Amino acid sequence: MAMGSVSDTLWDVVICGTGLQQSLLALSLSRSGKNILHIDPNDYYGGAEAAFNLQEAESWVDRLATEDKGFFRSASITKPDVAGLSFPRAYSLALAPQLIHARSELLSQLVSSRAYRQVEFLAVGSFYIFKAPSGPEQQPSLVRIPSTREDVFSTTAISAKAKRGLMKFLKFVLDYDRLEQRDVWKTFAGRPLVDFLQEHFKMDAELKTYIITLTLSLDGKITTEDGLSTIYRHLTSMGHFGPGFAALYPKWGGISEVAQVACRAGAVGGAVYMLGAGIKSMATATDEVELELTSGDMVKTKLLVRGNESVGDGPSISRLVAVVGVLYLTTMATSNSKEVLSRALESFLSAMDHDQVPQCLYQLYYEQAAGVKQSRLDELTIDLPGPSLSLSMDDLLLKHVREAWKKVASDTADDAEYMIFTDREPVDDDDELE
Repeated sequence: MAMGSVSDTLWDVVICGTGLQQSLLALSLSRSGKNILHIDPNDYYGGAEAAFNLQEAESWVDRLATEDKGFFRSASITKPDVAGLSFPRAYSLALAPQLIHARSELLSQLVSSRAYRQVEFLAVGSFYIFKAPSGPEQQPSLVRIPSTREDVFSTTAISAKAKRGLMKFLKFVLDYDRLEQRDVWKTFAGRPLVDFLQEHFKMDAELKTYIITLTLSLDGKITTEDGLSTIYRHLTSMGHFGPGFAALYPKWGGISEVAQVACRAGAVGGAVYMLGAGIKSMATATDEVELELTSGDMVKTKLLVRGNESVGDGPSISRLVAVVGVLYLTTMATSNSKEVLSRALESFLSAMDHDQVPQCLYQLYYEQAAGVKQSRLDELTIDLPGPSLSLSMDDLLLKHVREAWKKVASDTADDAEYMIFTDREPVDDDDELE
């Protein structure tokens, strides 16, 4: 479709924003035959889940200093005076460096939609905690968290008594949702998981730290119900795609890579893409929405889907992206969280190699506010919730994408066929997912 005709078409749906949710919606509609216009006010894909090379990161920080970018604030770049930094395009710094557990519904949808072929993943193996030196003669260290039966028996980091307690807990989690087990924890459901670990399993502080770390909770205040669910996902993901790892990470850009692949599928399916084109104004009629775009185009659509850019009432986070290889450090946002992250980086690097401490070559710091957690649907518009601040992929976001898909494709929608596609072209047996 020629770009000049965007104003001449009555679109079935205009999708504004190329964040993960909007992009997955484009993927889900890529075989629907609908007229789809997909726009983004930014000149890059990914929205709040974008990934930047160093030059793009610096441009983004400069724009944040002069423009309101919604969820982000207080961005800065630090370049230590050391040699070793490569050329800007050698790096891809993700704004959403989220792990994807092997049992995540997102991976299931990427497989069933055949989009997984275009994403390269890294296996994420063990989780570690930083252990400070216990005396002046000691060195800091990184301690691997045992999360399988074999790990528990082989570790020398915990005592025999603690091993028995940890094994008892891991076996409990694997059956935590059975009726008889629910009776054990349901009175703790809304209380902190640490309370349940203390009162029911009599765990010491060190063992509780191991368990809470597996939940990837930023402040350690995760509830018992959410904590057990998260650890169950971790344990059941272990070994799902191969031995020794429970999660994956998109190699070349984190969640942004998934969003771009989804948009590519949308384009192959006939969607029209316009970057640098946001919504300047809108007017609603009985059965359509008229949009004036910042590009100057006027477009009409039966339905508008966009991300909710409003800041929610949840806590903010602070994130430090450090180029060593690349490290992503995240904590709850406070008045001194930048200093906290800097000290954490120094401590972490000091524990890596006592003979030659790795050097930090580049730092990107920013704070990110939580978005609204609920979607809003009416006859002509759908507002998807804001991006997740979690350290792992939140499958709850996929529910909102599916609801939007049902609205757009209501005349042809078949729940049983959602995100289930055949390959557009024949593939070799070697290309099949094992």
